[in-house]
Amino acid sequence: MADAASLHCPNCGAPVDPGLGRCPFCKARLATISCPSCFALMFDGSAFCPGCGTRTARAEGEASTAACPDCKLAMRELRVGATALLECGTCDGVWVDGETFEGLCADREAQAAVLHQYAGRPQPSARVKYRPCVRCGKMMNRVNFARISGVVVDVCKGHGTFLDPGELHAIVSFIHGGGLERARSRQLEDLREQEKRALEAERRLARDRGSSHASDSRHSWLFLIDHE
Repeated sequence: MADAASLHCPNCGAPVDPGLGRCPFCKARLATISCPSCFALMFDGSAFCPGCGTRTARAEGEASTAACPDCKLAMRELRVGATALLECGTCDGVWVDGETFEGLCADREAQAAVLHQYAGRPQPSARVKYRPCVRCGKMMNRVNFARISGVVVDVCKGHGTFLDPGELHAIVSFIHGGGLERARSRQLEDLREQEKRALEAERRLARDRGSSHASDSRHSWLFLIDHE
């Protein structure tokens, strides 16, 4: 990991504290990202990683025809490492298509490229807001990522996921912290508990049927005695 003191403004080259939002010398906007190769901290806009020399991962494309699900303005194509995204320059929301999102969740290098790019704590909304899918226009479902992450994102099955500012970073941090493994363990526990309940229900039903059959047999015997 590169020493934070070695970071330089990508615009003027001056040494800059990575915690600052703007360069104190040239006032250029600063945002920290992770190197996709060595995971060292670097400034977005830097030509090369100060730790290993890898060329910067972020590349902005042309304006997209897709409208942001939140503010309805045109989004811009963006590539961070190998990850293709759509980003809204107004609300900072991010759209990731389904296949790309699955790859991002599985690929540590792709996660590193976006980890600091979309840093920040997700801000809870005062009210629940449903948004249309970027591709099909249908209202998306609100889903707690991996069921236990606490990060609620907008998902259109088969098309993609829309993330508010801070949510992509929160998901990647959750994955890096072993969140998916915990989610799988929780899922297995839930399945075992469901199987246990189903087995107990079957046993209770069998006992009830046995008791009912025994009672019917006794009553039939008494009936035969009374009629002899």
